[in-house]
Amino acid sequence: MTAAEGLAQAAGRVGYHVQTYSTYPSQIKGGPTWAQTRISTNPIQHDGDALDILVVLNREAYESHVAELRDGGVLVYNAEDFELESNGNAVGIAVDELARSTGNPRAANMVVIGAVAALGGMPPEYFEDFIRERFTRGRDNDQQIIDANIEALKLGVQEIERAGFKVSDLDEPPSENGPRVVIKGNDLLSLGAITSGLDIFVGYPISPATTILVFMEDHLTGEGKSVVQASSEIESISTIIGAGYAGRKAMTSTAGPGLSLMGEGLGFAWMAEIPCVVVDVQRGGPATGLPTKTEQSDLLACLNPGHGDLRLPVIAPGTVEECWTAGIMGLNWAERYQGPVIVLSEMQLAERAQDIPRPDPATAHVEHRVVSQGEVGNRRYAGDGVTPFPVPGGAGAYVANASEHDEQGDTVHQPDTHPTMTARRFNKLKILEDGDYELDNADSPVALMPWGGSKGAARAAYEELRAAGVDIGWSYTMYLNPLPPPLLEHLRSKELVLVPELNYLGQFSSILRQLGVPAESLTQFTGLPFKVRDLVGRVQERCGAGRLAQV
Repeated sequence: MTAAEGLAQAAGRVGYHVQTYSTYPSQIKGGPTWAQTRISTNPIQHDGDALDILVVLNREAYESHVAELRDGGVLVYNAEDFELESNGNAVGIAVDELARSTGNPRAANMVVIGAVAALGGMPPEYFEDFIRERFTRGRDNDQQIIDANIEALKLGVQEIERAGFKVSDLDEPPSENGPRVVIKGNDLLSLGAITSGLDIFVGYPISPATTILVFMEDHLTGEGKSVVQASSEIESISTIIGAGYAGRKAMTSTAGPGLSLMGEGLGFAWMAEIPCVVVDVQRGGPATGLPTKTEQSDLLACLNPGHGDLRLPVIAPGTVEECWTAGIMGLNWAERYQGPVIVLSEMQLAERAQDIPRPDPATAHVEHRVVSQGEVGNRRYAGDGVTPFPVPGGAGAYVANASEHDEQGDTVHQPDTHPTMTARRFNKLKILEDGDYELDNADSPVALMPWGGSKGAARAAYEELRAAGVDIGWSYTMYLNPLPPPLLEHLRSKELVLVPELNYLGQFSSILRQLGVPAESLTQFTGLPFKVRDLVGRVQERCGAGRLAQV
C-alpha cells in the first residue's frame, strides 16, 4: 500500500492523473493486502478492468491476482518468497535483499517503485525529486535516508532493464492541468466540513471512518474549535446534539454498526430540530461484516435510522472530488433546515487517493442557521416551516424535547398535535430541493443512474455503450434525499432506469420505485467496486442488444 500510494504521489506531483484503490484485512493477525495505482494523461474515472503490471510479494498473492493481468502485461514477483518455473512475462526480484544492500531495509517499497517506473518508461528523476521532498524533515540522518531510497529506486530500475521488459512508455504528463493535489476522500470530506465552519467534531474510531477523526485532530484547530474522541457512538451523537443545541456546527463520523447505535439520537435531533451532521462511511455488513471492504448497503438505514415517521436528508458523493462538496453541503443543509443530515460515503472513496483541482475555500458557499432575535417569542416550533433558532443565552426560549411537543416544546400528547408537528418536520425538507444533477442523452427511454462511489465505473460503462451506438441516457445526483424535483420528474418519464449499486437488496431502486420511477438495480456485493466490462455486459443483457442498438 505504501508503494502504491508513493507511486501515485510521485506521478501526481509531475502532472499525471492518478487514482489508487486498496483493500486489506481487518484481523489483527493480518492477511491478504493489495493496492492499485492508475496513472494516465487523461482524467481517471474508475479502478480499471485489468492490470498492466502486477507486483506480488508471495505465492498467495500471485495465485489470487494473476488472472487480472492483461495479455501483454508484466508480472514482477518476489524471488525470495517463491519461484515460477516458466512464465514469459515475469521477472523475479529479490526485493528485501536489494533493500538491505542500501543499508536501509525499509527501502523495499522503493525497489518496487523503481521496477514499476521502468516498466512504464517513467524517468527516475520523477521519483528522486519525490524522495527528496518526502524525506527532508530536518533530522540529522535525512540525507542518509534519501540516498538509500534513491539507491533502492535505481536498483529496481536496473532489475527491469536487465530482464529487458517494458509495458509501454507513458506520454509526457499534461502541462495545462492547473494547481492540483493528490488526496484521499476522507481527508477531502473533512476539509470541506472545516471550510463550511465546523466547530465541534466528536468521533469514535471505526473502520473505515477513523481517518476522519484523525484528520480532525490534526486540522480542526483554533479558537472555539474542539475535537473529542468519544467512548462510544452513543456518546458521539449525544455530544454533537448538545453542541448543535448550543448553536455550534457539529459533526461525527462512523460506519454502519455505529450508525445503528446512533439511531435513537438521530430521532431525537429530528424531533427537536437540532442541526448536526453524521458521516457514514459504508462498509460490508450486516454486523461486523466486511469492515475493510466497500459496500453501498446503508442507504435505507440512513433514510430511516430511528423508529417512527422520519426521513433524513442524505448526500452521497460519487467521486473523491465530490467529497469536498459533500462536506460543505452536509453542514449547509443541517443549518438551513435545522436538523440532522447524513453524508453517506463508502470505503472505496474513503481510502482512494486521487488528483483533483486544488480546492479554493474562497469559492465555497457557506450557510448559517437563522438565529432568533426574539421575533417568535418562545414559540420555537410555530408554523409549518423553519423558524429562527433560539440559541441558549440569547433571545427566545424553548424546550428541546424528544417527546412530541407543542410550539414551545412542552410535551403534548393530544391527537391533533402529532399530525401538525409531523407535517412541519417533513415540510422543512422542501427547502433542500435545490441540489444539482447531471443528465446526458436525456431523450433516451432508458437511463443509467448510479449513486455514490459507483459513479465512476458506471460513467465509463455509459460512455463505452454510447460509443458503440447504444441509445441509453445518463442521470446522476449526489443529493439522494430529497431528490431534485426536476430530476425526479425526468426519471418518472423513463421506460426503465437501471441503478448500479453495491448491495443485495437494490436499495436505491426500491426508493425510486416508491417515488414512481420504473427503476431496477444492477447489484454486486463482493466487497469490491464494479468493473466497467461487467456493467457493460449486464446493461446489454438486461435490455437486449437489438433494442439498445436503436440510436
